Amino acid sequence: MSEFIIETNQLTKKFKNRYAVETVNLQIKQGEVYGFLGPNGAGKTTTIRMLLGLAKPSYGSIRIFGKDMKKEKLSVLKKIGSLVEYPSYYGHLTAYENLEAIRILLDAPKSRIEEVLRIVRLSKEAKRPVKGFSLGMKQRLGIAAALLGNPELLILDEPTNGLDPSGILEIRELIKSMPKEHGMTILVSSHLLSEIDQMATQVGIISKGKMIFQDSIETLRQRSQSKISLKVNDAEQAWRMLLSKGIQAEMENQQLYLPYSSDAHVSTVIHELVNHRFSVYRVQEEKKSLEEIFLELTGGEASL
Repeated sequence: MSEFIIETNQLTKKFKNRYAVETVNLQIKQGEVYGFLGPNGAGKTTTIRMLLGLAKPSYGSIRIFGKDMKKEKLSVLKKIGSLVEYPSYYGHLTAYENLEAIRILLDAPKSRIEEVLRIVRLSKEAKRPVKGFSLGMKQRLGIAAALLGNPELLILDEPTNGLDPSGILEIRELIKSMPKEHGMTILVSSHLLSEIDQMATQVGIISKGKMIFQDSIETLRQRSQSKISLKVNDAEQAWRMLLSKGIQAEMENQQLYLPYSSDAHVSTVIHELVNHRFSVYRVQEEKKSLEEIFLELTGGEASL
């Protein structure tokens, strides 16, 4: 069996002359929280719909739990829970009654309703009509519904969309706890880098239908190369002096920049500058934010 819970090969979806998803190769291992990141309209939801059998690929293949989705779709879907786009409910029914309607369809044990309500921390609200729920509570109820069948894989499409900060925190903490406490693998999509950064162990970035990055969140952070900036009284002359001493430096907007290195190296540079009678006004470390890296990778398509 493959080491990947989800593995796609050249997955593509074409609508007339437009590619919504083009040759995407997802690789998601067991127990990961995989952050599927991209601007709105990048192809995240289309990819997820193909993974769930809700849309047919134009070409390419999908293997989930080592099984070909084309040949063994029903057996695969039995082990997947999902929340795609905004969940719908019967507003006049209670949380418990809404879950009961889904439980009957799934043929899950009745005891499972109380279990999932406890997992999403809605046990105290079980008898309340859903029409009185906040958006965050409705999202948690959607996740509870996705968990009813005791899935091994949970797929969540933009689960924090439209939530206030406390609702976002609730959903984030819930997602982070799932793999450890319930042995699940989670694919969570978002257009917000800050959210993926705080939830995911692995990240895939999609832009204009194409996968442009796939690795650990730590590897993404490492792309943020630090520089040391120095403000001096005569930047051009100071820059020329450093180059003459074999010290690598750049100059931009009358400021010097050194590639990030040891404190000892920075101390040597400052010593040389002072020895050559340059005034050093400020020394600081500058580091690209994850947001800036995201914008670079996506060619300036901003997350919101």
